[in-house]
Amino acid sequence: MILKEEKKRALHSSSFWANIFHQPDEKSDLKLSLNAIPLFESFGKRDLSFLLNIIHNRNYLAGEYVFHQGDPGIGLYLIRDGEVQITREDESGNQIILATFSKGDFFGELALVDGEKRSASAIAITDVRAAVIFKPDLDEFILKYPKKGIRILNGISQIVVKRLRSLNEDFFSLQSDNKNGGKHGT
Repeated sequence: MILKEEKKRALHSSSFWANIFHQPDEKSDLKLSLNAIPLFESFGKRDLSFLLNIIHNRNYLAGEYVFHQGDPGIGLYLIRDGEVQITREDESGNQIILATFSKGDFFGELALVDGEKRSASAIAITDVRAAVIFKPDLDEFILKYPKKGIRILNGISQIVVKRLRSLNEDFFSLQSDNKNGGKHGT
């Protein structure tokens, strides 16, 4: 009887403190995650609230494909929890790992611009919680809020440019290595 009473007090005590020091709710957590993405970093609270209306939450089990190479590109994915690996299959059928993304990272942003087929596959390495913005929803958002839409498209452009510059640097380094017989910097 005394043990039962102590458990009841402990539960009451822990729920009391949990209410005082509560964790951020799902929406505020998602707003923070979105604000960390260059596409949305200039968005204020109100703008992010509008954006939350077009976000879809998806869960993937470890080993599950988020999308396959060749699938239609229909959305941008923000990883809320877990890890995703981006792979591409070469002509011989070999899987080449291009990148690994984790909490706070995003991928698939080109689909928001061109809607082309996926150039690589995305596979959940661990269980993954993701927030997804689908292209048709974003297109409608842009029509409704053109100024916010321009900021999003400008952000996508900046990301694409940054990644292209990085790719150019990597390519240049490889070319330099090949010309120098594999001895970069000599």
